[in-house]
Amino acid sequence: MIDRIVGKIKKVASFGQVVIAFSGGEDSALVSRLASLALGTENVELVHVCFGPYGYSKGLENAIAVASELGLALKIVPGRTVQERILRNGPACNMCTRVAKLGVVKAYAGGRLVLSGANKSDTWGQMGLELHNGVYSPLFELEKDEIREMLESLQLEVPRIGESSYREGCKLKHLLKPLVNPNYHGHAAAVANEVLLDTLDEVGWRVRIANVKIVGPLSKNVGLVNVDPIPPKAVKKLVLERLSCVRTLDEVLWVEGKIKLKVMANPGLFSDTNARYWVEEGRIGRDFAEEVELEWHRSSNKRLRTFHVVEAIEAGRIAV
Repeated sequence: MIDRIVGKIKKVASFGQVVIAFSGGEDSALVSRLASLALGTENVELVHVCFGPYGYSKGLENAIAVASELGLALKIVPGRTVQERILRNGPACNMCTRVAKLGVVKAYAGGRLVLSGANKSDTWGQMGLELHNGVYSPLFELEKDEIREMLESLQLEVPRIGESSYREGCKLKHLLKPLVNPNYHGHAAAVANEVLLDTLDEVGWRVRIANVKIVGPLSKNVGLVNVDPIPPKAVKKLVLERLSCVRTLDEVLWVEGKIKLKVMANPGLFSDTNARYWVEEGRIGRDFAEEVELEWHRSSNKRLRTFHVVEAIEAGRIAV
């Protein structure tokens, strides 16, 4: 498989240098190593889009460390303003990837071919194209397990951020409402998730999932704490005490047991059962520590492009 992908990269990028959209995670690290094998390190440049407070501090540290391990040049470029503009009308990971990440990298690349780590584990890999408009995704047909097998074969170890064993990197994927006010909605997602990971790291609690989902009406930020496995009571207490100090969190709930969420959706999304399934299973459900049920409602808000989780309804048990 490694030889086949290296051969494809040589063929697609036969005209010269390439730029990698580099997060520092498993997918982009693997693409970077394969591109180096195909083209030589002198023809590969890594570009990390920095989203400021919406990226984990560990994510930036990991990007720098992995780039050094790969022996490749790394350029860090800003993307926060573009991301805030996109998410103002509701969560939109696929659009964010296309515009705020790949768009910024393409602008820097100046005509050079851009390589991405898109694969079957993300929306771009499921809904995009392998080669389109100057962006090539050599892992496009691969599942996450196959990517990890290749990393192991290449003896390339990529450190985790700690938020998920599935896909990591962006705090704003935990904001399940429009980013209307970055200093309120964005601040809650950025600070709460950093506090949670820092606290769990401090006490040495290893997790599969660790995030704080921000839901509620635009006037109220409710933080839903998801940690799996659930830590001891003393650790939970410490986490909740620290989160209570986040000025933009109006309420904090620890998710234990099945939870039901009330979701307002753009009419187009509401009427599309396949899109709703992807939001429920791929966008929301896999990042919760417990089973999630979504109660869908059609929104009359013409500015809402996607969806907005307006309420967490108790179903099972939510420990405060």
